[in-house]
Amino acid sequence: MPEGPTIVLMKEDLQKFVGQRVIEVEGDSIKDKSGIKDEILREIKTFGKQTYLIFDTINIRIHLLMFGSYSLFEKKDQKDNLRLGLIFKDGGMYFYTCNVKLVDSKFLSKIDWEADVMSDEWNSTKAEKKLKSHPKMMVCDALMDQDIFSGVGNIIKNEALFRIGVHPESLIENLPPKKLEELIAEARNYSFDFKKWKKANILKKNFQVYHQKNCPKCGAKIIKKDTGSGKRTSFFCENDQKLY
Repeated sequence: MPEGPTIVLMKEDLQKFVGQRVIEVEGDSIKDKSGIKDEILREIKTFGKQTYLIFDTINIRIHLLMFGSYSLFEKKDQKDNLRLGLIFKDGGMYFYTCNVKLVDSKFLSKIDWEADVMSDEWNSTKAEKKLKSHPKMMVCDALMDQDIFSGVGNIIKNEALFRIGVHPESLIENLPPKKLEELIAEARNYSFDFKKWKKANILKKNFQVYHQKNCPKCGAKIIKKDTGSGKRTSFFCENDQKLY
């Protein structure tokens, strides 16, 4: 599943269509396409792993799920997987194998935009309060909780925990105050590094523990284990990541 930084990069690619009018609608996700045609795309907003296309009278939520993708041109070989295609005067945006849903302004108003780790509205103080309200939660689950760290996925989880030297099965209540601060800060810091490396096509070259064999610090074998209530795969070094 694409993580927050990838979705922000998608937004940047689509941004050129903001202010343009939809001249044609394709795809099988929306039955009544008449409400979208002729609408002007006013804004594109992202929240974690979700994208919102904001028009005057309608809003569209795009979630790429596990295998979704987008393109700035129509892929003929993916025609059967086209969920939504919006054509503008200067080109189009096409979304494949994803979830597309119409949402109203009331729905958008209930989103906690301050929980998005890549947003200018990110609120670290609020994140800390949420974490402390779940003292028995493992840090591996906490980082994947989209209500706390919207946009963080398994790559960011593993790499951020390695950076701060914390074992994924550590409990929130056992983390020293400094480590809790580092956890919150690194979820955001690594997300921006992720975006930079992804854009430069060197993300995998910068992995320290994710799908790696040996620790870059001590050389020990990287442990691969399903952790937390979500049973998501964690990669960690038992020497350099302390269990709290």
